[in-house]
Amino acid sequence: MWWVYALMSAFFASLTAIFAKIGIEGVNSNLATAIRTIVILVLIWAIVYFRGEYRDLCHIDKRCLVFLILSGIATGLSWICYFKAIKMGPVSQVAFIDKLSVVLTLLLACVFLGETISLKTGIAAGLICSGVVLLIV
Repeated sequence: MWWVYALMSAFFASLTAIFAKIGIEGVNSNLATAIRTIVILVLIWAIVYFRGEYRDLCHIDKRCLVFLILSGIATGLSWICYFKAIKMGPVSQVAFIDKLSVVLTLLLACVFLGETISLKTGIAAGLICSGVVLLIV
């Protein structure tokens, strides 16, 4: 079932890129990122509230909280850079280069989480890297 959510994530991420490129026209990229963040904030807190999941907030382990905060900072920096990039360049190329994050995540998962890379996954990562190099050169 996880793969269904992964496919939905990819679909919504593609819509994000298209909607953002249209919406950022004539708008400062940082302001556009701030507006997007407010929308996400309201949406997710509404979901958490109506599902009653806010009750778990006081039970979050400090270590988990630190890493969630670090993840939030990384997400924010990623969005700021992404919006700046789509403001300046073609969204089709920016979105593709942004997917280099898949390869970087794979490598970081090996180093920090002890995950292994299968031959098939390694080949796929190599193809992504090759595509990014082809786009940049």
